Order: sequence, then structure tokens, then C-alpha cells
Amino acid sequence: MLLFGIKALRSARGLADAYFHGDRARALFAGLAAHSVLPLTDTMSAAPAIVLGATAHAVGSPFPKGGAGALTQAMAAYLESLGGVLWTGIEIHSLLSLADFDAILFDVSPRQLTAIAEDALPSSFVRRLQSFKYGPGVFKVDWALSAPIPWKSEICRKSGTVHVAGTFEEVEVSERAPWIGQISDSPFVLVTQPGAFDDSRAPSGKSTAWGYCHVPNGWSSDLTEQIEARIEEFAPGFRDCIVGRKSWSPRQLEEWNPNLVGGDLAGGAMTLTQTFTRPTTMRYRTPNEKLFLCSASTPPGGGVHGMCGYHAAQVVKRTLRIRD
Repeated sequence: MLLFGIKALRSARGLADAYFHGDRARALFAGLAAHSVLPLTDTMSAAPAIVLGATAHAVGSPFPKGGAGALTQAMAAYLESLGGVLWTGIEIHSLLSLADFDAILFDVSPRQLTAIAEDALPSSFVRRLQSFKYGPGVFKVDWALSAPIPWKSEICRKSGTVHVAGTFEEVEVSERAPWIGQISDSPFVLVTQPGAFDDSRAPSGKSTAWGYCHVPNGWSSDLTEQIEARIEEFAPGFRDCIVGRKSWSPRQLEEWNPNLVGGDLAGGAMTLTQTFTRPTTMRYRTPNEKLFLCSASTPPGGGVHGMCGYHAAQVVKRTLRIRD
């Protein structure tokens, strides 16, 4: 674990230069590292690449049959089987909206925690929450397709997730651009095509897919054309397959889900300091002994892994002296 950690604390550029010499391997690693949403020369940008590469070797990149909502439904059903009760469709603006529980876990960003619970937290802690930094956003497009994406590469046609890019250097330029308020001329585009493997996503013979690229936080311009043109380079005829689309700018994503501040999917910039102290050195705790934070804005950060909630739950158990 120590050896893994030492390697993971490097930049993607540094690790690629040390271990990979072929263009194909370097490009593959760059696409994995781009999930960090960091410039590939930054410390910590190698960590997601190592983790995703390892898990891809072990189990691939799976997605739930029937849509991402199936995962939520499965977790909700499990909670209810344990005696849990769920309320949905209720927007919480203040702690006054909640009963006097023993503990409240917030699956929100520091900005939302401040808005809801500012009066119950010391001003010094609120200032630390307000100083939390968010990373680049994403511009996302959902597609309804008359047929699967016609990739030139047969391997891509058999892949659930495709990183659309050229060389390591091309991805490197694309991932640095949002940090300086720019968009690359050849953006790195992440594409997922569940409709090619899950026949419940579309009528017979049809398909679905979605893709996004990283953009400056809060970006408002429409990048649908650039994203579709990028895919068309590697899949001629892609545009002819599109029968419907829905585009999402960072601002629209935040309107849909206020936790996506400026379109940031990771719950905050995954810089070296914010990876280990996000959003503060208290991690899951707050100065209020009843209030806890369990979102992607806590260690180990964004991703479909559940570890933020798991570790927060352990802290609550110890605080309330709950035994298994």
C-alpha cells in the first residue's frame, strides 16, 4: 500500500514518463488520469488513473441495467429492508425544517451546508467552508441514436466507455485549458454507450449514449457542436445516427442539482490539500456534534464508490457509541 501511495502521489505526466514509452499506452493512461479533472502535471492526477486502471483490469467499467436510477433504487430498497424510512421531494432550506435528530448527515457541498446550517455553526468554520475551492465543470450531451455509434475501431464498439482523444500531449492540453478559463480546440471527450449493451435503454435496433468534456467552472457557452465533431472524427457517420439530444451546460447542471457547483461533478477540486482535508481537517465532523458531512466533498472525493458515506457513518457510530 505504501508503494502504491508513493506512485499515486505523482503527477500523471511524471508517472507516464517513468513507466510508459509507447504512444498507445501513454494515451490510455492520460484518459484515465483525466478523470482527476486536474492538469496532468499536477500532483495527485496519477491516482485516479492507477485506481481506474486496476479496477478496469479486475471488473471492467460496469453500469447498472436499466439506467443509473437502478443503483439508487437498489440502495433505497436495501435501506428500507433494514427498517430505514425515506422521504423524497422535500427541499431543506434550514435546520428548522428538520426534527431534533441525534445526528444529521449532509450529502451536500460545503456551499449548501453553509446555506442550510450556518446559524448552527461557528463563524470561523463557516469561513473555512466558504473558502472551499471547486474545480472545472462539464458540458454534457445525452443522445438518442438510431443505431450504435459507428466507431472506426471494432474495440471501441465493444467498449462501454470510450475516451475520445489522440496522444497523451493532446489530453494534457485539453485538461489544462479549463483551469485557465479556456477550451481546447481538440477537447478530450468521455463517452459512455450503455445502449450498445443494455437493451432496456432503447427500442430494438436503436441505442443511447452520453458524453462530456471538461470546461471552466460555470461555463455558459454551448459546446454541443464541438463534442459531436470530436466524436465524428473517430466515428464517421455519428451525426447521422442522432435522432434526439439533450445538452447540459455547467450552469444547467447546477440548476438541476445545486451540489454540482459550477458543473463540478467531483464535489470540489481534487488538489493535494483538498484531497486529504476536504473540506476541512475535521473531514466528516463539524463543530456541531449533531451535524456531519458525508458527500463527495469529503475524503476520498468524487466517484461511484460510496466511501465518503461509509467513513462518515463510522464516525457517527463512534460519536453515538453505536455497536454493530
